[in-house]
This record gives sequence, structure tokens and C-alpha cells, in this order.
Amino acid sequence: MKSQNELHKETSPYLLQHAENPVHWKAWNPEALALAKKENKLIIVSVGYSACHWCHVMEHETFEDSEAAEVMNQNFISIKVDREERPDIDAVYMKAVQIMTGRGGWPMNVVCLPDGRPVWGGTYFRKAEWMETLDQLQELYVSNSEKMIDYAEKLHQGIESIRLFPKTESQDNFDFGLIEGFLEKWKKSFDWEFGGYARAPKFMMPNNYAFLLRYGYQKNDRELLDFVNLTLTKMAYGGLFDTLGGGFSRYSVDMKWHVPHFEKMLYDNGQLISLYADAYKLTKKPLYKEVIEKTLDFVETELTNSVGGFYSAYDADSLNEKNHLEEGAFYVWKKEELQDLLKDDFGLFSKVFNINDFGFWEEENYVLIQNKSLEKIAKEENLQLFELHEKKKSWEITLYIAREKRSKPRLDDKCLTSWNALMLKGFADAFKALGNNKYLEIALKNADFILQNLWKPEGNLLHNYKDGKTTINGYLEDYCFVIEAFISLYEITLDEKWLNYSKQLADYCFDNFYDKNNHFFAFTSNKDEPLITKHYEIEDNVISASNSVMAGNLFKLHIYFENSYYEKIAQKMLSQVLPNIDYPSAFANWLNVFLNFSDQNRELAICGENALENSLEIQKHYLPNILFAGSRKDSFLPFLKDRYIPGKDLFYICQNKTCDLPDTKLSSVLEKLKF
Repeated sequence: MKSQNELHKETSPYLLQHAENPVHWKAWNPEALALAKKENKLIIVSVGYSACHWCHVMEHETFEDSEAAEVMNQNFISIKVDREERPDIDAVYMKAVQIMTGRGGWPMNVVCLPDGRPVWGGTYFRKAEWMETLDQLQELYVSNSEKMIDYAEKLHQGIESIRLFPKTESQDNFDFGLIEGFLEKWKKSFDWEFGGYARAPKFMMPNNYAFLLRYGYQKNDRELLDFVNLTLTKMAYGGLFDTLGGGFSRYSVDMKWHVPHFEKMLYDNGQLISLYADAYKLTKKPLYKEVIEKTLDFVETELTNSVGGFYSAYDADSLNEKNHLEEGAFYVWKKEELQDLLKDDFGLFSKVFNINDFGFWEEENYVLIQNKSLEKIAKEENLQLFELHEKKKSWEITLYIAREKRSKPRLDDKCLTSWNALMLKGFADAFKALGNNKYLEIALKNADFILQNLWKPEGNLLHNYKDGKTTINGYLEDYCFVIEAFISLYEITLDEKWLNYSKQLADYCFDNFYDKNNHFFAFTSNKDEPLITKHYEIEDNVISASNSVMAGNLFKLHIYFENSYYEKIAQKMLSQVLPNIDYPSAFANWLNVFLNFSDQNRELAICGENALENSLEIQKHYLPNILFAGSRKDSFLPFLKDRYIPGKDLFYICQNKTCDLPDTKLSSVLEKLKF
């Protein structure tokens, strides 16, 4: 009998992982949804992603099982969704699961009426519970569908009610005293031993520390700066960071950043590079430079395709020595193996990387983690610091070579526009901090990849790319992060085409995503098929919300192009958000945008033959409150108009559309810009 599983037609690595299941999976498309209505069948929407460990577990236990598949195939239309390809579907049904169960996560499994409205859902289920629940739901649908429809209607109203904040009057003058109140509450959750927040699992939340670093710097708040540096140091020490091959895993299951769910996601690493680049500018800590260099080497080596696109993820699971898929198998070490590889250096290595109770995980496995600085260990062991540094480098090379002989984690080789833009910005920010021209070249190649493959002549971006194919129209997250990345490219090249591209994309968003009634941008374009409810991404999470990023973009573009409408919309968006902030950690990027409107913000125009060199020199310093612009010739950019004078290097420090007389000395300008 011919398989009725249709996922072999897809390009998503996650969907293809399920293409051999006995379940009659379909992808989310109009045909599958129409079939559910035609046959009056309940729909199973099962959402996950390729690097998700528990998604693999549920597949193996349940979706590969013929008994479970029979229950699904008999009475349901089963739809598999890659949450990374379809974040819109994921967001809508995740809201439903959170309302029903009080929590969320992946895999996410929802049962819906034939019209797509959810009636039941949750995350991971064992086979017996899954089958029993499906039987009960089917029985209820046959015997008392009115009850199920009534519940679906109430749940749908609940989803609709939480999608936006209550509307408030727009304000032009903001009260920056709000931030101190937020911080008072925020600081209560700080973990002063290991950094981050005092809970497990522990997510990295780059936008949180980007804001706290900026605010600590602008307010000269030593406590905040110390906390951010503690967090970044402990994250770099932990098993969360792969000290051998570079790159961060998604989160740690414990309080000390030790044992991660071992998947490495492009979006985490792109944002973390930007964060560590800023922290390096401020502190010049060699550890931060090491993190940046190792991570970008990992991205270049393992996550970059031949045309400059960045792949999405490395899986948590890999084949162990028994040829079975096991979480973390690629990364963990047994004591005997380390002793064989490191010989006489094993004792010292153990002190650096804790081959002891602190570094032990489970089943004789150790996950490498530092808990002391090399300076401290060198002192304790009566060694020269440079000598210990050299030994650490040598050990890491030895272990890296040995590890490369292992079976590597599975690769998710699709490219997503939004995540590519986050990584592009990471390379641009690393170039600002470290001045390595290779980072600029990779950033420009990736920008060209986006222009050539993911931006259509009609003006819209596409969301995904794999093997030369693009199948999904872009979401707001694609536009906002590409705009942000292109602005970063402008800052390091002074090539105004990147700003013009950014403006084109912003204007496209106003035409196709902006909702004038509530002053926010919808997540999906008005050209896309509507889901059961409209989604507006407002809260910042492990990735900043697309609306907060758009607000930040509009603030910058309003200055470059002297466009008061952009400024007005950014203000209106902030005005809706600020009165509704309860947990500030969920609005960290909004608070970053908020700081742009403070009287500490400045704009710097750099004009003259040496404008680019002078701009890059200034951007080596941590100046989060400065917007940069510059030109080596006459510029058509409104902000730079009539500022260029041949034969002179001029620096204009401006605020709120008013500029000081131009300065001619780089050192003098830097002195004025620093706090």
C-alpha cells in the first residue's frame, strides 16, 4: 500500500525526519485544512523543530509506532509543523496551550476542530496517554460535538483577548524614572553566584543583558555592570559554551550553566556575539574575545553554505559509541578517555575543567566547565599565566581533534531569513569590536545571499531557503532583523545603499503589516492566508519581539531620513507597551528602545576623506547611546546633507535635530562622547 505520509514533498529537515513515520502526516497547507472540513475530522497539529530532543523522543515512542499511528490515521487529519518555518502557526497554538495548561514548550501537540480552532493541547505525551486522549476526544466529538464547539469558542475568545494590550493615549514625553522601579523588581531574581536568573532551566536572554549593560554604563551603575560581567563570564565558563569547537547551546538544565540541552541554534549565537562584542568593547576581557572568535569560527566552519547563507541548527542528539542517538554524546567525556589523551597534564587539566564532582554529569560522563579564572589557577599552581594559557590552547586542540572522529550532531541545513540577519549583525558587531576583516567579508557575503535569494522584485522578503528553494512568504521577524542588520552594515561601511534598502523594507512593512488601529505591526503580511487569530509579537523572549525591533529601527531611520512619521510610530508603540510592563525581563529590548528617547542619546555625523577609518575607530568603543552616520563625499542622506567640506575631517555631535559646531579632532570627540 502506498504511504499516505506526504512529508517527503517538503524541504524542512524537521518534516523530512518524520517522512517515514506510519502516521499519515500532511504539511500545513490549504489542501490539508480543506480535507479536514470535507471529511469533518478533528485535526492534530504537532509542532516541533529538528534540534529538539523531546521531539525526537516522542517521534520514536509514538509517531514511529504503528498502533499509535492507527489511532491517528483512523479519525484525524494529522499535520506536522516546523515551528522555525512557521512561527506564526506555532505562536497562535502556543497561546492556546498556555491558556489550557499554564505552560508551553516543544513538542507541542494540539487537537483542533475541522475549522482549526483548538480544543485540547499540551507538550510531550507518552504513547499510552496520547492514544487514550485521542480516543476520548474522538468519542466526545461524535457524541457531543456541541460541547466541544462551545469550549473551542470560549478558548478562541481567550486567545483573542490576550493578543494585545489595552489601548492608551500616545505620549511624547516619557518618564525615565520608570526604569528604576523596574530594576528594583528585576534585581530580586538575579543569581549572584553564577549569573543569570536564580532558577533552572537557565536561558541566556541576550536582550536582557544588552539592556542591563547599556543602562549600567549610562547610569554608571557598578552593581549592574558587575552582574552582567558575572553572567557573561559564567556562561563562557560553563558546559553551555563549547570551549573546544565554539558556539553556545540553547539553555542549561541547571543553575550553573553546566549541562545544556546540547542543541546549538543560529539565533542564540548571533545575538550572543553582538552581546559579547559590546561587553568586550567596554571591558577588553580576553575571555570575551575568545568566545567571539571561537563561535564565529564554528559558524563559518559548520553553519555556512557555499553561497554565504547560514544554516539553522546543530541537533542535541548524536550517535554514541553503540551507534544509538543520544543527547550530548558528541560533547561529553569519560575520565579514562581524558587521561589517555592528556597524559601527564591530566591533573592540571582537571583543575581547570573540573573533572571532579563539580563537572560530573551522569553515567560516568563529564561536561567541561570552568569555575575559576586562569589567573587564579596559575597563582595556585605557581605557573606563569601565559604558560597556562598555552597549555589550555594545546589541550583544546588535542580534544577537538579527538572529538572530530566522533559522529557529529545532525545538521538542520535550512536557512531562515530572520536568523541569518541576526548572525549577519553578529559578524558586523564583531568586526566593530575586533577589527577582523574576515568578519566584514562574511557579513557582506551573507547580505548578498539575502538580496539575491530572499528578496523578491515585488518588494517582499521570503522566510526560508534550502537547496535553492524558497517556499514561505516573510514574516515581520524577517523584515525587522534584516533592517537592523543592514543598518549595522551601513555603520561599518558607510555605504548608503544599506540604509536605502532598510527604508524600502520599513515602508513595505507599513503597507503590508501595520495595523493603524492598535499602532503595532502584525506578525504576518496581509497577503498571507489568515490563521484563526491575528498574531502581534510584543513580548521580548529569547529573541527580541519583532515589534520592539521595528520600533528601534524606526527610531534610527527617522534620524537618517529626517522622517517624523517613523519617530511618531515608534513613540506610539512605546506608549502602548510601557504602562503594561509587569516583568521587565520580558520587555528588555523595548526598554533599550526607550533609552533612545532619553536626553543621553546623541547622533554623530563623521564627514571627510577619512570618515570610514574615523568611524571604525570610534566604534571600537562601547557607545550604545550614539547613532553613527558618515560620508567621504557629498551625501544625499538628509541627516548628512551639506555637512561635507572637501579637504576636512569633521565631526558633528547632534541631539534632537540640533548639532554642535563641528570638531576636527578624533580624540576630542571621543572624550565628549564617553560618560
